[in-house]
Amino acid sequence: MNWNFDNTYFRQLEGFYAAQAPERPPRAELVMFNRDLAAQLGLDLSPGRDQELAQQLSGAMVPAGADPIALAYAGHQFGHFSPQLGDGRAVLLGEIVAPNGMRHDLQLKGSGRTPFSRNGDGKLVLGPALREYLVSEAMAALGIPTTRTLSVVTTGESITRGGPHPGAVLARIAASHIRVGTFQFFAAHLGADHVRKLADYAIARHYPQAASAANPYLALLEEVMNAQIALVAKWISVGFVHGVMNTDNVSISGETIDYGPCAFIDSY
Repeated sequence: MNWNFDNTYFRQLEGFYAAQAPERPPRAELVMFNRDLAAQLGLDLSPGRDQELAQQLSGAMVPAGADPIALAYAGHQFGHFSPQLGDGRAVLLGEIVAPNGMRHDLQLKGSGRTPFSRNGDGKLVLGPALREYLVSEAMAALGIPTTRTLSVVTTGESITRGGPHPGAVLARIAASHIRVGTFQFFAAHLGADHVRKLADYAIARHYPQAASAANPYLALLEEVMNAQIALVAKWISVGFVHGVMNTDNVSISGETIDYGPCAFIDSY
């Protein structure tokens, strides 16, 4: 499988992440694969690739061209600032450049412990993985900016979440995984130079029009604010409740991210 990786975050922002290979699951099996999304990404959809996909999208085999990393970020959560969160159960494999030139992150969620796991096991169970697949695809079909799910792979593990559950790895596609909390992490720990470097990268990747503004960093802030305002308005229009709107779950690209406790209002 040719993923057409071009990993600019890895190359340009050394020190903004921790190199982290995914854990190898004991038995990877492809459960769901989003063929429509795969076609948009320019992936090879010829038959007979299920086992190869299961291996590469579970962490059992790192694809050629990938540079797996766990991202650092902070978050203002439930009224309090948490200065260090980060990818506790996910690794970013790299950035896929689609045939239309658009750049997409490929992240594996549930791929094991990272330096940011704290006391967690780094794992994901099948039920929430399938739920994120279904809800994110519903949001995409409704025309609401969102991360999407490329695949769900079971791992052959039994994961304890109040009881035993089958383990899974979800492959998430996103415009990027830069969050408001990413900026907060570097502001809290490393200061203005790192924030400026991250902002320059964000402008070049997401909002190049801001580069020509009188104050590019203020223009970036305004772009991110406007994207988030538009996103939340679209949520309201369909009765979507995110449920965990902390700054670590606010993507600067204006996409819906983190479908953990979300719901749709039944009567709306």
